Amino acid sequence: MFILPETPRYHIKKGNMEAAAKSMSRLRSLPPDHHSLVAELNDIKAIHDYEMEQTGEATYLDCIKPDMIKRLLTGCGLQALQQLTGINFIFYYGTQFFKNTGIQNAFLIGLITNLVNVISTFPGLWMVEKMGRRNLLLFGAVGMCVCQFIVAIVGVTTLSDIANNVLIAFVCFYIFFFACSWGPCTWVVTGEIYPLKVRAKCLSISTATNWLLNWAIGFATPYLVAEGPGKPNLKLKIFFVWGSCCFLCIAFVYFFIYETKGLSLEDVDQLYETVGNAWESKNFVPSISYGHDKMIANGHGTDGKASELAHIEGKHGDV
Repeated sequence: MFILPETPRYHIKKGNMEAAAKSMSRLRSLPPDHHSLVAELNDIKAIHDYEMEQTGEATYLDCIKPDMIKRLLTGCGLQALQQLTGINFIFYYGTQFFKNTGIQNAFLIGLITNLVNVISTFPGLWMVEKMGRRNLLLFGAVGMCVCQFIVAIVGVTTLSDIANNVLIAFVCFYIFFFACSWGPCTWVVTGEIYPLKVRAKCLSISTATNWLLNWAIGFATPYLVAEGPGKPNLKLKIFFVWGSCCFLCIAFVYFFIYETKGLSLEDVDQLYETVGNAWESKNFVPSISYGHDKMIANGHGTDGKASELAHIEGKHGDV
C-alpha cells in the first residue's frame, strides 16, 4: 500500500489536478502532458464539477435516486447471488459435509478444493479482460449451474465409490467456474458501475449485502443439511438449491449486467444513460466529449469551464 498511488479521481475531488496528473501518469504509463491523459483528466473533472454544482456532496439518499437505483440494485443483486451460488457452503462446511456423505479422506478433499479455488483465480484475471465482464459472468453461471445439478442428481440417485468420485470431480469443476468468474468478477463489476460522487457509498451498501448473505447462509446451512427428526435433512439435495440459484445468476446477468470492459467511470455513466437494455451494451461506443456535452445539455455555459480546463491543459501540455 505504500507504493500504491491514490486514484486520480480522489485527487480531483480534493482539487489537486497536479497530483491527479501524476497519479494518472503512473496508472496509464504515459507522461503527465500526454494529450490523451490530459483529455481524460479534464473529462473526469468536468463531470465532477457539474455534479458538485448540481447537488453538492453525496449522501446515502443519492444512492436510491431514480438515476442511481438501477445500478445500486445491480450491485446488491450481484453480491447477493455470489453468495447464493453456495461457494461458502463448500469452504465453511465442506470437510464435514464430505465426511457425512461417506467420502473417505474428507479433510484432504477440503484441501484440494481450496487449492483449486486459488489456482483457478489466475485464469480469471486473464479472462475478465479477454471475454469481458458480462460474458465471463454468464460463462461462470452456466458452468456452476450444470455442475451443481450433476452433483445433486448423482448424489440422490447413486451410492457408490464411483458416485463419490463423480461428486468430488464436479465440485472441483464447480469451484473452477466460480473462482475464474463470479469470485473476482463480481468485485470488478461493482467497482466499475458507480459514478465518482456516490461510488464509496454504493459500494458500502453492495458489500454489506454480500456479508449479510454470507452470514445468512453460514447460519442456515448447518440446519438445512442436519439429520434428525423435524429437520430438513437435505444432505446432497442442497445442491438443487445452489443449482437453482445459479440458474437465477444466468438470468440476472443477461437482463441486468452491462458490459463495462474498457470503459472509464465517466463512460459507464454515459452507458447507463444511453443504453436501455443490458444485452445491448456490448455495442456501446462512448462519446469522447461526454463530460462537456453533459454540462451543455443541462444548461451550463462553457465559458467558465472552458477557461478553467484550458488553464489545466496549459499546465500539462498542449492538447
